[in-house]
Amino acid sequence: MTDFDNAELCGAPAAPAALTGFYADPALEVFDGRYYLYPTTDGVEGWAATSFKVFSSLDLRTWIDHGEIFSVPHATAWASGFAWAPAISRRNGKYYLYFTAESNIGVAVADSPTGPFVDSGRPLVGSEQFAGRAIDPSVFTDVDGAVYLYWGNTIAHGVRLNDDMVSFDAARVVSWTPTNFREAAWVHERGGIYYLSWSENDTREEDYRVSYATSTGPLGPWTDRGVLLEKDPHRGIYATGHHSILRIPNSDDWVIAYHRFAIPDGSGYRREVVIDRLYFAKDGLLTPVVASSRQVAIRLRDASIT
Repeated sequence: MTDFDNAELCGAPAAPAALTGFYADPALEVFDGRYYLYPTTDGVEGWAATSFKVFSSLDLRTWIDHGEIFSVPHATAWASGFAWAPAISRRNGKYYLYFTAESNIGVAVADSPTGPFVDSGRPLVGSEQFAGRAIDPSVFTDVDGAVYLYWGNTIAHGVRLNDDMVSFDAARVVSWTPTNFREAAWVHERGGIYYLSWSENDTREEDYRVSYATSTGPLGPWTDRGVLLEKDPHRGIYATGHHSILRIPNSDDWVIAYHRFAIPDGSGYRREVVIDRLYFAKDGLLTPVVASSRQVAIRLRDASIT
């Protein structure tokens, strides 16, 4: 087991922030003994970001800024901005960056998790191809190696990707509406249970939050399990949502990365990334997350994750 704790709850010194500045929609992954965090660049009215950056860390505390890895206006011929909600997956030595641009889902490919990424040449999911808005992609690799793509706003969609990772059979897309679903569907698996989590309400609202459901398969059907993460007004924590969930390698320890209003004067355009522990109850259900008032409250005693 990897030995780490919540610095805020145990009274330990504050850990360094994951990253300074305004970022949102964090996709947290681990490749070859290193964590990588892919966020939306925030701080711009109307969410008008045009490019993506990546940060990496060995311990979830000290982060390296690798700079811009993909510019929508410079690297695509089909969009010029509104670059949101990146997601990342690796297959056969290649890295696949899934992203939102102008209510389309794109995919770009690189030989390294820090890029440079090359666009596939067209949207993977077109803006008018399915019901709802084509935003907020996420990817999940099942225990059998199959890779699934999820996306959607107001309606959730999921489909198994083809082996090339840049296409899928549209006839196999499964669409559904989780309770109070707004956006940011995310799937992970543990012990044969599949967990779907998503964001409710609007990211500009203090009640933006995460709920979840469970299933025996990656595309449902799903059983609602209630709220996983929400605001804590007594500590000035609001709008906790658009998350990713990651298992610490070689352990059964898990973390959840999400954004919230920056403390103390944040908003739906001024958000910051937080990483917290995620716990499972004995019956396999998730324990509601205690949101941290610090940006990063996780502290690994052993920085090595290999």
